[in-house]
Amino acid sequence: MSHKKALHTFFYYLLSVLVAVIVLIPFFWMISTSLKSKGAIMALPVQWIPKKPTLKAYKQVFTMFPFLRAILNSLFITVSYTLITILSSSMAAFAFTKIRFPFADKLFKVYLASMMIPTQVTLIPLFIIMNRLGLINTYPSVILPSLFKAFGIFMLVQQLRTIPNDFMEAARMDGAGLFKIYWKVIMPLCSSAIATLSITTFMDSWNDYLWPLVMLTDKSKMTLTLALNSLNGQYGTQYNVLMAGSLLSMLPIILVYIGAQRNFKHGMLEGGVKG
Repeated sequence: MSHKKALHTFFYYLLSVLVAVIVLIPFFWMISTSLKSKGAIMALPVQWIPKKPTLKAYKQVFTMFPFLRAILNSLFITVSYTLITILSSSMAAFAFTKIRFPFADKLFKVYLASMMIPTQVTLIPLFIIMNRLGLINTYPSVILPSLFKAFGIFMLVQQLRTIPNDFMEAARMDGAGLFKIYWKVIMPLCSSAIATLSITTFMDSWNDYLWPLVMLTDKSKMTLTLALNSLNGQYGTQYNVLMAGSLLSMLPIILVYIGAQRNFKHGMLEGGVKG
């Protein structure tokens, strides 16, 4: 029995390593291409490891387009989007689970039903609203949709339902008001789920292309995804420049995930649907 178990474990890790290698090949090719000169990209046989690595492509990224400005735009929009999502979703989840009001369950079901509506369906109505508010080509037009995130509400509701109401009663006996209970008691108790929602929201906002493309027309306000698309249009044959820009755009997400990996996995387990 122990021999079969050891053999099973061996093949499990062998398969895992093979899958990891296959997944990492495109990433390694991106790094290799970004370090090549324009002539070395088309060299045969293929050079997986550049013979003469150079950082020229990375310098070109910042000279051909205001890339640093695009990075700062994306950081501002993404951080703002994430903070507003966490605040609005946690408040809504707190109301649905800890504050009993008429038709709470029915309203929550309406929120869940909205998750089935494709983003493309709401694109034109949102554009009309932003246009009438005079927010076209402004940062708020990209950030404000974060006020309503049905998935975030759903995820935090599952977590808050596992928190006993005894914590709230104890806080009330100490003289805490409703907002203080929400901020000082409930929020710390669902920190893992909030960390998970923060990471997923950050990644979605950072990689978002369609909504910023519709809202932002000024080149100085474009996000990183729009900047990469401009590189693809203007410098489509310079693959080393494209790969350098793509790698730079991936770094913030990789760093955020590595820094919060433990909370992310813990929050995914805690935020699952309870029976």
